Amino acid sequence: MYFLTGWPRRLLCPLKSEEEPFHIHPNSQRFYFAVLSETQLSIWFSRPSVMIVSYIESVKAAAQFGFYQQAEWKPDDSMIAVAAANGYILMFDVVGGGEDKYLYEPVYPKGSPRVKVTPGYKEEQCAPALSLEMKRPIDLEAPITSIKSLQEDLLVSTADGYLHILHWDGVSNGRKAISLCTVPFSLDLQSARGGPSLDLEGLYIRDMEYCVTLDGFAVVLDDGRLGFISPVASRFTAEQLQGVWAADVTDGTCVAVNNKYRLMAFGCASGSVLVYMIDTTTGSMQLSHKLELTPKHFPDVWNKTGAVKLIRWSPDYSVAMVTWEYGGLSLWSVFGAHLICTLGEDFAYRSDGTKKDPIKISSMCWGAEGYHLWVITSREEAELVENMEGAPPPTQTKQAGILQFHLIKSALTVNPCTSNQEQVLLHGEDRLYLTCGDPTQVPSSSSDGPNTPHPHNLAHGLEGSPLHHRSAPSPNSISQGLSTLLGHKHWHVVQVQPHKLHSFRIQKFAAIDTAGQCIAVAGRRGFAHYSMSTRKWKLFGNITQEQNMTVTGGLAWWNDFVVVACYNFTDRQEELRLYLRSSNLDNAFASVTKLHSDTLLLNVFRDLIVLFRADCSIFLYSIERRPNPSACVELLQEVSMSRYIPHPALVVSVTLTSVRTETGIALKAPQQACMAESIMLNLAGQLIMLQRDRSGPQVREKEDQKKLLPFCPPVVLAQCVENVWTTCRSNKKKRHLLEALWLSCGEAGMKVWLPLFPRDHRKPHSFLSRRIMLPFHINIYPLAVLFEDALVLGASNETVTALALYKEGREPLEVTFPYCTVERTSQIYLHHILRQLLVRNLGEQALLLAQSCAALPYFPHVMELMVHVVLEEEATSREPIPDPLLPTVAKFITEFPLFLQTIVHCARKTEYALWNYLFAAVGNPKDLFEECLMAQDLDTAASYLIILQNMEVPAVSRQHATLLFNTALEQGKWDLCRHMIRFLKAIGSGEMETPPPTPTTQEPSSTGGFEFFRNRSISLSQSADGIAAGKFNLQKTFSMPSGSERWSKDSDCAENMYIDMMLWRHARHLLEQVRLKDLGCFSAQLGFELIGWLCRERTRVARLDDFVMALKCLHKDFLWPFPVIPACSTSSPFKDGHRKTGEGRLLKSQSADSLLNSDMDTALSHFLIGSATDLTETSSVVDGDWTMVDENFSALSLTQSELEHISMELANKGPHKSQVQLRYLLHVFMEAGCLEWCVVIGLILREATVIKQVVNFLDSPEVPPETVQSIRSGLLGVDRGETVAARVLGYKPFLNLIRPQLQKLIETAVEQVQPEAFQPGASNPNSKLTEPQPGCPRAEDSRGPAPLGLALPSEPSGGLVTEDGGAPEEQEEQAADEGAYDCTLS
Repeated sequence: MYFLTGWPRRLLCPLKSEEEPFHIHPNSQRFYFAVLSETQLSIWFSRPSVMIVSYIESVKAAAQFGFYQQAEWKPDDSMIAVAAANGYILMFDVVGGGEDKYLYEPVYPKGSPRVKVTPGYKEEQCAPALSLEMKRPIDLEAPITSIKSLQEDLLVSTADGYLHILHWDGVSNGRKAISLCTVPFSLDLQSARGGPSLDLEGLYIRDMEYCVTLDGFAVVLDDGRLGFISPVASRFTAEQLQGVWAADVTDGTCVAVNNKYRLMAFGCASGSVLVYMIDTTTGSMQLSHKLELTPKHFPDVWNKTGAVKLIRWSPDYSVAMVTWEYGGLSLWSVFGAHLICTLGEDFAYRSDGTKKDPIKISSMCWGAEGYHLWVITSREEAELVENMEGAPPPTQTKQAGILQFHLIKSALTVNPCTSNQEQVLLHGEDRLYLTCGDPTQVPSSSSDGPNTPHPHNLAHGLEGSPLHHRSAPSPNSISQGLSTLLGHKHWHVVQVQPHKLHSFRIQKFAAIDTAGQCIAVAGRRGFAHYSMSTRKWKLFGNITQEQNMTVTGGLAWWNDFVVVACYNFTDRQEELRLYLRSSNLDNAFASVTKLHSDTLLLNVFRDLIVLFRADCSIFLYSIERRPNPSACVELLQEVSMSRYIPHPALVVSVTLTSVRTETGIALKAPQQACMAESIMLNLAGQLIMLQRDRSGPQVREKEDQKKLLPFCPPVVLAQCVENVWTTCRSNKKKRHLLEALWLSCGEAGMKVWLPLFPRDHRKPHSFLSRRIMLPFHINIYPLAVLFEDALVLGASNETVTALALYKEGREPLEVTFPYCTVERTSQIYLHHILRQLLVRNLGEQALLLAQSCAALPYFPHVMELMVHVVLEEEATSREPIPDPLLPTVAKFITEFPLFLQTIVHCARKTEYALWNYLFAAVGNPKDLFEECLMAQDLDTAASYLIILQNMEVPAVSRQHATLLFNTALEQGKWDLCRHMIRFLKAIGSGEMETPPPTPTTQEPSSTGGFEFFRNRSISLSQSADGIAAGKFNLQKTFSMPSGSERWSKDSDCAENMYIDMMLWRHARHLLEQVRLKDLGCFSAQLGFELIGWLCRERTRVARLDDFVMALKCLHKDFLWPFPVIPACSTSSPFKDGHRKTGEGRLLKSQSADSLLNSDMDTALSHFLIGSATDLTETSSVVDGDWTMVDENFSALSLTQSELEHISMELANKGPHKSQVQLRYLLHVFMEAGCLEWCVVIGLILREATVIKQVVNFLDSPEVPPETVQSIRSGLLGVDRGETVAARVLGYKPFLNLIRPQLQKLIETAVEQVQPEAFQPGASNPNSKLTEPQPGCPRAEDSRGPAPLGLALPSEPSGGLVTEDGGAPEEQEEQAADEGAYDCTLS
């Protein structure tokens, strides 16, 4: 509500003196401040903050009167009364210096329109020259304890127990004295005559203050008792005074009254402030609430503050500032919400952790409109600060100082109108703070134009929030939404430039429109408005018009109009004016309605204006837009409230709402949901509702639209209300939130008056109320309610400590006080409401409300909070709870799909000791774990594992971890798999100290799977001749390198064996299902020893029988296209085969060489990134596979036919990533000696060299005959499938190309196979595969057999097709390019 900002300012007195000021008192308007020292009276001006005049008492007079003690202003500021120590009242006349005498005048820049001829210039901008003249003193012959102004009189209490009533012109009228003993005191007014009375013998009044709205004095007696003295009649005489006193209080120290809320705040010696109200029926003093520090928030100082020294209410009576005997400042709202305290955090501790002494205050008062707090520190405090600031020794004269604290406040304190209520608007002396975003603007690339937003003013969306900036909404349906109102922590700060708005010497009112795009600000005279989109102010063009009006009842926005309740000085008339935002700010364009009484409050609801006037009546006006452009205002209804309102100043706010009680909700007419059904009046903290009376005959609207229904007598809805929020929007999906009434109740937190709806339009129960008032506590002070988003917005004070390096003994103000900032805050309240509904057995209503909010991004957090709060309260309760709420909450949450996550997240954020209580209510964690598995929610299941690990024996944890591990393997959740491996190892090896965290984000898998290749050297230099095909050792075993992080430790451990068995089983499962891609990912992600496992499984699961099925699976798995058979495959474009292989080599892609020459980590990384869905890319010239075609196009002189063959070859290739993965798998299978898989991958890649190598190896005696038979039957199956299925796979040309190898296989076969099976099909009678062409020798004739290992054939060269076979001549390029490669273990 009020917030400190910046550092305090020290105002130095221009006159050097040995005396320190100790008392400050403002005049009624708070423009002048009387400052007292022992023999000196000074008057200071507020803005600029300067001393105007000082009166210094002579030594002789000071000896006679004594030192000054207190001061009081006459209400018209023409006199000051000063109480002196020897019982004298000194009267001073404040004399103006004449029209042309000013101490300070502002200087404006050249060309400024604000020149000295402006009307009211002197009054507004200049510090006046005043003088003080002392009149005859009044001797009261007893020490004076308190002095207060009472309209035309001055009330003085003395230590001899008398109340003196003096006239300000005391010389002529004399004075009256009333003895305190003659005033009857009792506990209430009913027992005043004859009841128990207070013995006042020898007592006097220590402190007192007059309350206008209660018409009496709140007093503190010298024995610490509290009382309230009121006159029976209008005059103060001894016979007509009566008093009530507060029971059981004997330690009162000081008092301050709140005229707006009719409250009396009494400071006590215990350090707390007791706030009393007067019971209207009995007249007794009743305790309303306490203002006290709590041990929860201030454990160090809550009972060590000393007695309360001073209490000061702000000018608008919305907050109270308190200081104590031992120092410190604290700020509370009117009904006890704590806002600021300087006894903790950065106020009390330096940046190095040492404790500061709290500032001790001897006197303080608020400045105009509450933007400043003027503070005079105590004498020893002042000397301490002066010494720290390097002042001369105290024996010399020095400059005294006053501290001035700066504050900003919410616009709701003085202008509580509806249009403020979805944004937070704060205003200070010369600036505005806004939280609203720019919903109509989005960042654009162009930086010119008036609508380009500032970078720091763009609202950023919440992370993960689905909400974006909304387009320009209509005024009736606008809701800012999360992205604009919660997007960032920064404020929009709008500076009010004083040289432009000279009449804005101080801001009185501020209002913001519903869209948050326009702000209207009123000063002492006139007003102006500011556009957030153009960043410009719009001022009155005619300064005289600005000076001739003052805003009295506040400002509001209606669509594009500013609605102003103001006083016209020229006509001496109260007026209601509407100014269009887009037109010039001039009275010629205004719609003016004359009013008959002063307007105190103004509000807007849809197309209605509600005014509260000084005669306690409420006026309703309708607004209608006219095209000219103007608006038509028409009086609709007048409601007199004088019977119910004792004083017009007690009304805090007036609001029109569509809120209705039972009769209203029972109405079937849906259009009434948007009508103004009731008036909400905040009368001194009591919320009163006046509802339309529908008990009489209903008149149809069409027949008589002008006639409005009367209002019923008022009903009190709530007490201690500070602010009210309601909305005129409607939303069928969120009726609970939008048709509710939201109240801020200070220390009691918030309340919501929630409507209750029957479900599915069923007939409501007769015993069920239509509305319910639910209280709930929040941790912030609410300043706005976002209705649909179930959020409360607020602000809080934060501090920044200055890291100043100061010398010993010198500590400037910047170090004494931290720098204060105001932070935006927000809080969810939905869980509080749901809980309150469940407590009251309204689970059906809670379910309706929760379902309407289930789409909110933080709804899971709401559910967690509800479980957590109830669990903490019930599980830690010392007393048994007869009707626990946790089972009800658990049952409620099961209605939502996020039940399992909510429970486990709440459990993991709660201490272990409460888990048994939680799971006794929500169910066994083993059952919940199994539900997660059934729902395929593996991450949540992993969280339940941690619960089980702590609550069950290790065997149970292992059993469930195994279930989860297998499921994660099957679903390819590799990150979770790594967690589970670590978890299972921890169970086995006893490493229970660090349970694995719940996997929430993907960990970078930088090490998994790379260990194999990282510790090997790949030799690419040996020739193929060095290793004969027969010497390939198929029996060699593969061992993991010593650098493996995952498998080297505890290799013989049973847990490792257990994990290995599961990994082997999964690998076997993948291989059986021909899921090679998943097998590669599995190996790479988990560092699985694939080659060693394949060596062991070579004769078992790694065998392959059905080649055709495997080929189809691999084509589908790797998104690899089947070979396309060219239509012109019967004739070759190469005439007589004379094309040189060197020319063909120029078409060779560089990508295959780069694969061969790079570390295999690169190939392996293709398994670590992405999945099959990522392979939608297609291989093309852009991919770099055919980069040399263009460069050598002219040299090759390719014909159209040759180009068609090249494009055909491109169409036969799959994505580049798949190609790299297949080559990597080919390498792995060759290393492991799984020759059947090598043949299948060679067929897919159409690498004749691979087939040739495998066939050559089959001659080795180490190759089992089953493998030879399997390969032979597999290839025969492929060929047979091609023939029978009319070339379904398209491998016929390639099979024709490898005919020599096939024939070699047949010759070595045990069973004889007809050679015709390998001849070209009947559809291609011209093809001749019996002899290779002379011009292009076969690769196997020109080079030795290439070994396995990394001797992988490169990518196919393209569409070079033999004259008689139609198959690509891949071997020629490979023979010339590759040389011979080998891979050896280091």
